[in-house]
Amino acid sequence: MSKKVIQVEGLSKQYRLGTVGTGTLAHDLSRWWNVMRGKEDPYLKIGEENNRTTKGNTDYVWALKGIDFTINQGNVVGIIGRNGAGKSTLLKILSRTTTPTTGRLKIRGRIASLLEVGTGFHPELTGRENIFLNGAILGMTKKEIKSKFDEIVDFAGVERYIDTPVKRYSSGMYVRLAFAVAAHLEPEILIVDEVLAVGDVEFQKKCLGKMKDVSDRDGRTVLFVSHQMDSITRLCDSVIVMENGGIAFNGNTEKGLVYYLKGRSNSFSFADFTKQNTKPGNDSVKLLSVAAINEQGKIAEAFLAHEKVFITMKYEVLRNNFTYTHGFNLYDGKGIHILSSHDVEKVKSNYCSEKGIYEATVQIPENFLSEGLHNVGVAIMTYDPFVVHFNEEEVGSFVVNDVI
Repeated sequence: MSKKVIQVEGLSKQYRLGTVGTGTLAHDLSRWWNVMRGKEDPYLKIGEENNRTTKGNTDYVWALKGIDFTINQGNVVGIIGRNGAGKSTLLKILSRTTTPTTGRLKIRGRIASLLEVGTGFHPELTGRENIFLNGAILGMTKKEIKSKFDEIVDFAGVERYIDTPVKRYSSGMYVRLAFAVAAHLEPEILIVDEVLAVGDVEFQKKCLGKMKDVSDRDGRTVLFVSHQMDSITRLCDSVIVMENGGIAFNGNTEKGLVYYLKGRSNSFSFADFTKQNTKPGNDSVKLLSVAAINEQGKIAEAFLAHEKVFITMKYEVLRNNFTYTHGFNLYDGKGIHILSSHDVEKVKSNYCSEKGIYEATVQIPENFLSEGLHNVGVAIMTYDPFVVHFNEEEVGSFVVNDVI
């Protein structure tokens, strides 16, 4: 049975915008008086959802509201969401740099956190001194830190500046050393925020490999926040998608990325009109279903960039001697039309079909699509005279992950 290392129940965090505490002595006294009498904090009854795009009616906002999840030892969990969704607040609570307003938090094991550039380092101390300081904070002996020292410096690549005060480091050097310290001083739980984006591409890859290694080899737990979906795909066993201070999705990485990139229900699937009374089309032809198929012949919602993608359209011809041609369109997540695949060689002659059910498939070659969300459109039309029988611009979506 897997050991639970992080258990969160009903976790919430409330802030008053623009102030520390409640902002007034009267509010602070009111809170204290209610707590002394064993009553609920009156200001927990107010407050609004953490939606940064809308103007609120109160100064109180719930940065987190009702968070529940469990993470087992050795899990690598990605935490994704838009800016302001509550990711950093959650990590600060898990790192114990701030306290929750309500809820329970159980953590078993030592935690090393990289939440922002400079976390845990004293700017006046040298890189060498900060390594020993961080190790001592984690409860390690001087002998244990010395045994890891050369490995940390080599990984960070800052040997020449190891005896220079870190306040003179560039942001990239700072992050290099901070990550090396956090990853090598053997915490049971490693928490990494978007801070790695400061480093260069080569170092980011190095860090991802190290996080995977400490999880697979040492059974340590990693919580990783990133807006780079390829990094999440490569590293994480599961993802937590956060929206407006709450958890919108918690589960499989692939399905979580589909949910996040599409911004809709995690039960999303390609269009299937077979059980509906109304189907796109007319008296000549009706659209039945559309699906994205992987190289194994299975319907999929996410693909790797080096995989082929097959888009299949099933339709029913309702009259004999029906002449037509069909086409597929692809749009990116911003709605930009990026691909068309039409039977241009058949435009003049068209197909001629009898009544029945047919399928058409377009094959998109490997390494053709960029990372991100892609929406599928399908159409059937007749030329001479020109008639559009149906033209559905969004009947399904899939995600491409650019894994290097």
